[in-house]
Amino acid sequence: MNLAIAATVFGLVAVAELPDKTMIANIVMGSRGRPVAVWLGSTSAFALHAALAVVAGRFLELLPHRVLETAIAVAFGLGALYLLFVPERAERRKGEEEAAGEGAVVAATPSWRVAAGAFAVIVIGEFGDLTQLLIVNLEARYKAPASVFAGGFAALAGVGAIGAFSGRALLGVLSLSGIRRIGGVALLGFCAYSVYGLVT
Repeated sequence: MNLAIAATVFGLVAVAELPDKTMIANIVMGSRGRPVAVWLGSTSAFALHAALAVVAGRFLELLPHRVLETAIAVAFGLGALYLLFVPERAERRKGEEEAAGEGAVVAATPSWRVAAGAFAVIVIGEFGDLTQLLIVNLEARYKAPASVFAGGFAALAGVGAIGAFSGRALLGVLSLSGIRRIGGVALLGFCAYSVYGLVT
């Protein structure tokens, strides 16, 4: 495993996931009770999504080099635009709606049902999401499935833990719109680097 690649993937995915709707969903579900069960359910879903993204990235590697580099540049550019221009309140609303669909979590609900509900919410909410597409493109770029999976999964699981265990307190301290801008600028940099690779 290449630790530098894993660390790069971790940083990019964590910054993109922090202001994401699935983070908000984890906050809402975790605040209702049983944050451990919420985290276990959401982390299982994140593991599935990271694995699927790495497999999809392996298929992208079969494309001709120029086509692949163009696709990666476009994906990074679209991700940057999304983070920079989609309002934070829209993501917050989506996350709250997804968590509400899971149903009220009450003290009498068995932990396995809480975990299963969190798993279902994140599986549906994360499918085709920015961070999943980001992992696909990072795998296509680095061609290092173990490192990309490890970095991407660790970032998703870590952000999921923040959301489930202390998300409401985090929202009082950090500006998620500021985090979105940082993530957008980082992806814009990767887009520019990809375009530079295409023209040189």
